[in-house]
Amino acid sequence: MATFIDRRLDGKNKSSVNRQRFIRRFKGQIKKAVAEAMNGRSITDIDNGEKVNIPARDLSEPVFGHGPGGRREAIHPGNREFTTGDRMARPQGGAGGGAGGGQASNTGEGEDDFVFELSREEFLELFFEDLELPNLVRTQLAKATEFKSVRAGFTSAGNPANIDVVRSLRGALARRMAMAAPYSRRLREAEEELQRLLDELPIDEIRAQTLVAEIEHLRARVRAVPFIDTFDLRYVNRVQQPQPTTQAVMFCIMDVSGSMDRARKDLAKRFFTLLYLFLQRNYEKIEVVFIRHHTVAKEVDEQEFFYSRETGGTVVSSALELTADVMRERYPVSSWNLYVAQASDGDNWHHDSPACRDLLLQRIMPYVRYYAYIEITPDRHQSLWEAYEEVKAQHPHFAMRQIDGPADIYPVFRDLFKRRVS
Repeated sequence: MATFIDRRLDGKNKSSVNRQRFIRRFKGQIKKAVAEAMNGRSITDIDNGEKVNIPARDLSEPVFGHGPGGRREAIHPGNREFTTGDRMARPQGGAGGGAGGGQASNTGEGEDDFVFELSREEFLELFFEDLELPNLVRTQLAKATEFKSVRAGFTSAGNPANIDVVRSLRGALARRMAMAAPYSRRLREAEEELQRLLDELPIDEIRAQTLVAEIEHLRARVRAVPFIDTFDLRYVNRVQQPQPTTQAVMFCIMDVSGSMDRARKDLAKRFFTLLYLFLQRNYEKIEVVFIRHHTVAKEVDEQEFFYSRETGGTVVSSALELTADVMRERYPVSSWNLYVAQASDGDNWHHDSPACRDLLLQRIMPYVRYYAYIEITPDRHQSLWEAYEEVKAQHPHFAMRQIDGPADIYPVFRDLFKRRVS
């Protein structure tokens, strides 16, 4: 039996390639470990990495074995007991130190499982691998607050560190040629006339002296033109140009009436957290709007959204009206991708459910990319669910599911956002 193992050192930047190759090879086991980790993970640790144990028996190296049959002779170094032709007795006993009963053993050896640590990005990539945002439009670009400094020609004023020497000298040369041109032209004419006078006999002394004085004057005027002037300096001009970026806003709507206890709020928080992490992987910029309601809806921060003790009856239409108003005033559909997630126990004032249906059909659904409604209750559905079913029948991007306990969160989330085969 011969075993070949490549012990060569990796070259520069080879570790990342080998890491991805390892993940592809053991993808089934790693994805199983990721799913188990997500089921037992707290909200605060949901986007961290994970350690994955892979049985050592699965990390086998490729081997080449000799075929059966044939007659071979071999010489083993260090042999002092046997000579050619001797027969060796079969070793007594079975394999050493294997798995046995509950008794300890002083023989045999084993190997621990291989531990592979996934980074945060690898962990989320595996969890979200087979998911996608419905109706995702990533080509929707909008102006955001991010800016990039770009060159925009030259300017005559600026920071000395941004001076462009070549452009400044080129301007200075052009200025000197322009300012000295009249004197240079007259200087050439005077020098040619003086040369003609010197070639003629007799020489006109008075005229020659006049030309010599004029030539000296013209040369002085040409030399007086400065080599470089502040007017010639040119600086690289940079402007702040807005960069297009994909951006989205997620509306979190939660019922905080008396029937929504702390356990149900915790389930809603887990679902909202998953959705936010999912949107982060598809958009560069994300804003979150928290809207809580009982009989009256109010936009709040995250702390008050999940932990406020305020309670009361239930009028869901107040939250939908506030959501529609915020969309119209702050998030135009031409610039933003709108997503809405609503969590409720399904309880609502009976006469308010038709109003909720009309608000969704007229003011919300035509503008959002996706609307996910989860009903956290083990009981039968009430009037709100029936009204939402009418909305779902008219808008395929409206989804609704029922959640009973923590174990239902991840299956429902994956069902809501699973990849649709077109």
